[in-house]
Amino acid sequence: MKKIAITLGIAILGLTSCNQFKKGEGDLQYKLLTDKGGAPIKIGDFVAFKAIEKTEGDSILFSSYDYDRSALLVREKSIFKGDLYSALGLLSEGDSAVFKINIDSMATKMGRPKPAGNKGKYLLYTIKVEKVIPKEKLTDSLFRNKIDAFLKEESSKAKNTEDAKLKAYINTKNLKTITSPSGLHYVITKEGAGAKAGVGDTVRVNYTGMFLSGKVFDTSLPEVAKKAGTFNSMRPYEPLKVSVGTHALVPGFDEGLLLFPQGTKATLIMPSKLAYGEQGNSGIPPYTPLVFEIEIINIIPKKAGPTASIAPTAKPSKQ
Repeated sequence: MKKIAITLGIAILGLTSCNQFKKGEGDLQYKLLTDKGGAPIKIGDFVAFKAIEKTEGDSILFSSYDYDRSALLVREKSIFKGDLYSALGLLSEGDSAVFKINIDSMATKMGRPKPAGNKGKYLLYTIKVEKVIPKEKLTDSLFRNKIDAFLKEESSKAKNTEDAKLKAYINTKNLKTITSPSGLHYVITKEGAGAKAGVGDTVRVNYTGMFLSGKVFDTSLPEVAKKAGTFNSMRPYEPLKVSVGTHALVPGFDEGLLLFPQGTKATLIMPSKLAYGEQGNSGIPPYTPLVFEIEIINIIPKKAGPTASIAPTAKPSKQ
């Protein structure tokens, strides 16, 4: 069976004093918030859970709430005593808890880099178990079918609630949007001037891509990346340079770049059909609406092709 895995980060909310935590195996500490009393998660079981990860300095490293989906994995054997798999073994479906997992152990046993600037001993987690599919004596095929059925149901929920989420976002932000025939919503925050880009023109644009939660997943601006905690010193931060109207980008972004002249700043709010659709993309689940803040830096008209030389038609000579 294919292994199901994701890169996780999870956290703690409302932490008070350390004496409320119980001792788990290894250096694990935990505090149950909700205990449904069900069968504990066993090695080999599939688990869907909401998760947040924080440092002891209260910096959020990961939150599945950012894109309103559960984190997914199959519980494996512990890599070290007191790791995340150990923590999940203390829970059952419907349970929630806070865990403290040793950072040094994660670094030495799993090769996970320590969070920059963090001086604490633990990563702090809050986990709420949404669904458990026990492996038990199921064949790999039947187990996979049960997981696929659950994922299909989750995708259906996301699809059916997408319009409501978009409307709620626009209303909550009190945005006066313009809606194009395709369903793209946009707000112009700074008017540009001059001609708009045409199909095949090259546009240089700064951008910041976000989930409806406001969590940044990509940006061309280093200061935004640093503030959002997504800065990568190995990548260049510079305006995107792209030929527009040629399907080189997701449809909503491509359409947006054709709407505005140079100097325009705008916010594009796009349903998933204009973003990554029912398949999703790396780090972006299926049926996820997205927000892009853009600034058109400049527009470079496409070069005209060479004009063909046409020989004049000779008139027939009189006989």
